[in-house]
Amino acid sequence: MSKVAVCIPTYNEKENIAAIIKAVHAQLPEADVFIVDDNSPDGTADLVREMMKENSFILLKVRQSKEGLGAAYLDGFRTLIEKGYEKIIQMDADFSHKPEYLPEMVKKSDEGYTVVVGSRYTKGGGTENWGLGRRIISRGGSFYASTILGLGVNDVTAGFKCWNSKLLEKVISTPLVLSGFGFQIEMAFRTKICGGKVFELPIVFPDRTEGVSKMSGKIFKEALFGVWKLRFMGKKIMEQ
Repeated sequence: MSKVAVCIPTYNEKENIAAIIKAVHAQLPEADVFIVDDNSPDGTADLVREMMKENSFILLKVRQSKEGLGAAYLDGFRTLIEKGYEKIIQMDADFSHKPEYLPEMVKKSDEGYTVVVGSRYTKGGGTENWGLGRRIISRGGSFYASTILGLGVNDVTAGFKCWNSKLLEKVISTPLVLSGFGFQIEMAFRTKICGGKVFELPIVFPDRTEGVSKMSGKIFKEALFGVWKLRFMGKKIMEQ
């Protein structure tokens, strides 16, 4: 069994899924690719099943309903930890997280960092084809959350990460209180509480090339107010 697994949550990603699986495998041929699908009505899971017939490195879990990004990731993480993977990488299916960064993420993890973050806002990172408003909201939101929670991380809402599975198991050992993109902020907060050693790897984050973005005003508001919930809970969040 591979020591590395790449966890990719999907909902209506039929247009991207075959290409992203092939691209990930080209960059990390030693890794397994685990698709966690929220019962996509567009046939995403069916396409993955077809690919599985000739590719043993592909794994699939189809959830019964769409419960959001955080729930899908947690389901995937727990499954992969139980299977015994040493490193677990989380990334999106839409190529906003470029597979070309994967080898360097694993290399940094091998150097002893317990979580390697693909960071848009560390030196050398950036975004492509984003409007001014989106850039301000995203970067400002990361600064806002990092400052309030004292995280010392430039890209708090990053969803491209390589985890040491032992740290990840600690981080998700108690129920999370936020979902949506607040999930990423809470994971960063829990990483700090658990003593994670973080490295921010600069990445360039493009807008998605196919499919439809999942971002909404509701998700943004949840993250905005959820930060204060985390601050008031503090370390008690790991004692639920």
